[in-house]
Amino acid sequence: MTADLSTLATAKSTLIDLAIRFGPKLFVAMLIMIAGFVVGGWVARAVGRALHRLELEPPVRQLLTRLARVLVLGLFIIMALQNLGVELLPLIAGLSVAGAGLALATQGVLSNMVAGLTIIFTKPYRVGDYVAIVGVEGRVDAISMFNTVLLHPDQSRVVVPNRKIVGEILHNYGRIRQTDLKVNVAYESDLPRALGMLRDLVRANPRVLAEPAPVIQIVGLGDSAVQIAVKPWIAVTDYSAVPGELNLTIVETLRQHGITIPYPQHEVRLIGGTSKI
Repeated sequence: MTADLSTLATAKSTLIDLAIRFGPKLFVAMLIMIAGFVVGGWVARAVGRALHRLELEPPVRQLLTRLARVLVLGLFIIMALQNLGVELLPLIAGLSVAGAGLALATQGVLSNMVAGLTIIFTKPYRVGDYVAIVGVEGRVDAISMFNTVLLHPDQSRVVVPNRKIVGEILHNYGRIRQTDLKVNVAYESDLPRALGMLRDLVRANPRVLAEPAPVIQIVGLGDSAVQIAVKPWIAVTDYSAVPGELNLTIVETLRQHGITIPYPQHEVRLIGGTSKI
């Protein structure tokens, strides 16, 4: 019983001694960390406002503001450790070894990060552009450090890791696309009149852009019809709706003006007399 009391008294004395020796330093270190979070947030907001005036891309602004916050917080962490009397050189050496092991274990994540930085600063595409890459396509909805999110025409989302994008052939349509429709008219039709009607009805569609001008021209002479290409420019968001609208208008307009859309025809001739057995 006496030994237990002696042990408790020793532990209590040790705790009191540690509290007296390190308590003030620990309290000051906590104050430094709190100040670091406050100052880091203030610096990040100030940097964000400054970058907003430069009209940078949202991912670039987000990256630079986070980097400013991390740098400020790192500086205050060093100050807190120094206040506690921690030797920084052995700590840095240990973190370097741990960082090397962590880098080997997260090669995929790091490659995505490096690729994300490449995309953010080289700007092969921006949010809102319509792109086709690595077998998928869609409108760019978000660009982050690790992946790019595409909004597919069927309203699904395609998440592409950034490392799959850098180094690949990228087709960037931008904010507008050119649709490609084909119209067949009979050879006996008044072709200049048919071309004029197609130009008028295309321009009458409110979704079709005036500039660049739509391309409407004869592109082929088929077996039973003259083939006319109708290629208007439209916004990416209207790409799925406009072809159906134009096809309906084209069919109705040509019917009203007596211009025939011929069916495929084949003429078969039987040559030869009566066979003898």
